[in-house]
Amino acid sequence: MRTLLSPLIASVFIAVSAWWTGAAAQNLPKSESVRTEQVQATLLAHAPQGVPVGLTADAAAAQPVWVGLQISHAPEWHTYWKNAGDSGMPTELQWTLPPGVTAGDVAWPLPRKIPIGHLANYGYEGTVLLPVPLTITPDYQPGPLAKSLDVRLKATWLVCRKECIPQEGDFAIQLPLHSSTALNGAAFDAALKAQPAQVRGDHRIELTEGGKRLAVRVAGLPENVRGQALELFPETPNVVVTAATPAAPGQPLDDRRWRQRWDGAVWAADIPVAADRADSPARMPLVLVTADGQQGWRADAPVAGTWPALAQAAVVSPALEAALKANAAQAGAAAAPSAASMVNSVPLPTFLLALLGALLGGVVLNLMPCVFPVLAIKVLGFTQHAGERRAHRTSGLAYTAGVVLSFLALGALMLALRAAGQQLGWGFQLQSPAVVAALTVLFTVIGLNLAGVFEFGSFLPSRLATLEARNPVANSFLTGMLAVAVASPCTAPFMGASLGLAVGLPALQALLIFAAIGFGMALPYLAASGWPAVARLLPRPGAWMDTFKKFMAFPMFGTAVWLLWVLGQQTGIDGAGALLALLVALALVLWSLGLRGRTRLLIASIAIAVGALLASAIGPNIVKTAESAPLADAAGTRWQPWSAERVQTALGAGQPVFVDFTAAWCVTCQYNKKTTLADADVLAALDAAKVQTFRADWTRRDAAITAELTRLGRSGVPVYLLQSPGQPPRVLSEILSVADVLGALKTMTPAR
Repeated sequence: MRTLLSPLIASVFIAVSAWWTGAAAQNLPKSESVRTEQVQATLLAHAPQGVPVGLTADAAAAQPVWVGLQISHAPEWHTYWKNAGDSGMPTELQWTLPPGVTAGDVAWPLPRKIPIGHLANYGYEGTVLLPVPLTITPDYQPGPLAKSLDVRLKATWLVCRKECIPQEGDFAIQLPLHSSTALNGAAFDAALKAQPAQVRGDHRIELTEGGKRLAVRVAGLPENVRGQALELFPETPNVVVTAATPAAPGQPLDDRRWRQRWDGAVWAADIPVAADRADSPARMPLVLVTADGQQGWRADAPVAGTWPALAQAAVVSPALEAALKANAAQAGAAAAPSAASMVNSVPLPTFLLALLGALLGGVVLNLMPCVFPVLAIKVLGFTQHAGERRAHRTSGLAYTAGVVLSFLALGALMLALRAAGQQLGWGFQLQSPAVVAALTVLFTVIGLNLAGVFEFGSFLPSRLATLEARNPVANSFLTGMLAVAVASPCTAPFMGASLGLAVGLPALQALLIFAAIGFGMALPYLAASGWPAVARLLPRPGAWMDTFKKFMAFPMFGTAVWLLWVLGQQTGIDGAGALLALLVALALVLWSLGLRGRTRLLIASIAIAVGALLASAIGPNIVKTAESAPLADAAGTRWQPWSAERVQTALGAGQPVFVDFTAAWCVTCQYNKKTTLADADVLAALDAAKVQTFRADWTRRDAAITAELTRLGRSGVPVYLLQSPGQPPRVLSEILSVADVLGALKTMTPAR
């Protein structure tokens, strides 16, 4: 039978993969952990006695259920306590819980003072856990089939070093209802041990010097700390001078110094009030911490005296506001017009130019390496219809329809998901391990079929096995779909700007650009199918076609190897190894189904059982995303991992930057990386110009990289960005040459 039945199977894979990708993008599962360059935030839970369901309030209280956000900071970075100090914002936790379950207040561990110049913050470095108790009331009624309590968290935090970066994360975790959750017991025990102990006694705070200072007295502290110097942390923000330093013995007090002493069993202090005080509290909760930060106590004291009139309150502390404005100014200095800003404002000549670029890009797309395997299928189809002019013409039209409609469908899906709030770009389907795995299986099956390992007709019903022969138009249409599935992640010349513009255009105009790309890609085949000279150039069918068919299997296997490598970048060696093992099992199954007699039944049964066992044992590894890179990167590496903050830091220091926006599934990106970006002259020129090089890896979904591509007016990779301090970014050609890079460097503003 004919071998081109494979596009029929391809359509099934493509349809399922597109559905899966769309569904996954619309309903992305929230993670237990969020990693940025500055922090790793993880949602933890602790229910050593399980979730108390159906108990009275008193009985439920005896079975504690804790959840909490654990934040691990990169060196020199910190987040904030409930009172952030001079600059900062406390971490905020917003819980989504089932009816009958409520979250209590954060049990803030003991903070430490973090001096920054003439300011001081109250916060945390290293690793800190912010525990929150959950109250399970009798109103909580899980369904009869429910096995877990679903906890969701929206967290926002401000992480600072000298600069401040607002960050956020969505988290989800499931607590089993009928078993213990005690894996994180040590972390919760340590966090709860770090809580300040409540101290009861005759605590007093008195305003002195006309409200410029506070005289504090705290009684009831343990005997073992009497005589020790303690650190004071007021829970009420913007009242005292946070950065005040202890006065030396005999040194007079001023508005930047404070003093503490022990009057027997009473700890006393004289503290300056902030000139820009934002509150006049009647009571002030205070936390006192030992010098080593290991012990702390909380005292709630009334304030005696009359507060002076308030200065104008600031929603954000002046120091923080200045820091955030500085960050925004740095980011805005290099900003380029984004595609989103162009919506409904593109003049007709620009739109027509974009259409022309899309058409030419589609034509050149046929020369991209990622399209070669599908060309093999198309060339094989041409040879099988040699001498049949009408069949050629019909095949060309059907192939064109498959390509154009597939581009329209893929573009519409991307636009719809972006409108729904997903940060997606062109080629997003290959950011999904499931889609990459499905395509790997597809090309392996096609290759095995072309190589003669099996024939579909040996185990498929005769009607299905002859479907391709009876429906050559459908076969060509599905071949066009397969071409788009593999070729769309590539960005050919002229396509980058058009795709970036399409993302910000109204839907109808955007879809016209996607249709132009598809028509351009199919144009060579459409022209060849209607040109009689092409048919005369093709050799007549004969025995040579069997050899040619088997030779065409090798491009399929090569594509499967490439896709397997892409999967390894997403899921790690375990995911790639699992898929490779399943491909071997699949090949065994297909081969065994082609046998005859009892041998077929025996070997096929064993092969299917082994395949099913492997799929259940190691299959989940295929779609399990591997861990991201560690927080700290090795110093001295030429290509640093990209982040907007790193780029702005380099530009702020007067250093030019070059950014390679790439992905493992982008063959053009890999070609440029191994040739132009590895060229000795290019590397020497980058070093001579003191250019800091960054690599933005878009192999997996990354909202920050997608947003940056949109800002640059692009929607896919490769993208190459060169920028000097104080200058707008310059985007180089997708097909990067040594001359392009060297020429751009010569016109660049020299580094300071």
